[in-house]
Amino acid sequence: MKLPSLVEVDRRSDALRVLSCYYGLNGHEAHRYTGARFDTWDSAGSRDSSHNRFTADDLVAVSFLSVNVPPLAAEALLDTRANEFAELLEELGPDRDLVDERTPWTEDWVGWRLWGMLDALPSVGPTTASKLYARKRPRLRPIYDSVIAEVIGSTTLWEPLRTHLQQDPGLHPHLLSLRDDLRPPFDLSALRILDVLLWMHGKNNTICTLT
Repeated sequence: MKLPSLVEVDRRSDALRVLSCYYGLNGHEAHRYTGARFDTWDSAGSRDSSHNRFTADDLVAVSFLSVNVPPLAAEALLDTRANEFAELLEELGPDRDLVDERTPWTEDWVGWRLWGMLDALPSVGPTTASKLYARKRPRLRPIYDSVIAEVIGSTTLWEPLRTHLQQDPGLHPHLLSLRDDLRPPFDLSALRILDVLLWMHGKNNTICTLT
């Protein structure tokens, strides 16, 4: 797995410009991306009380990242298999930073079992599954899609990123410091900061990015 120079410390000002543009902050209000609503969408006001259960707001939130949860998958998440997913989320425990996950995961780890269930939902697949997962555990689960896969040069992300964060002890604090300088009026995880930088680099938007 490789990361673009936009993530490096010496391109801090460029990274802040990209983040400000994406989120429509710090003078970039006209350029805000619809994906900015993924982090905050909460029309029912229940996000803080639904960490262990998928909600209709979660399904709407992922649509801001250009994917849609198909009907049969939505039915499973919200109704027919809602309790199964809730039990796994509860067993997984509260959100925590990926960098702190020191023990390599085995196939029977609850996080992998939850991932497998999401990925196997009708017409879902890894991209939508990762975005659903990231809504429930944004500090633990990175978002994956074809743009990010091309940027990092890998078709897998979660475990390689966990290892990378531990081999580069400055990366996680750097991502958090970017968030602090961005000053968003809502919480953002280090993984979401990284996701936006990787995706924007891959899209090479000339309004928001610098080459």
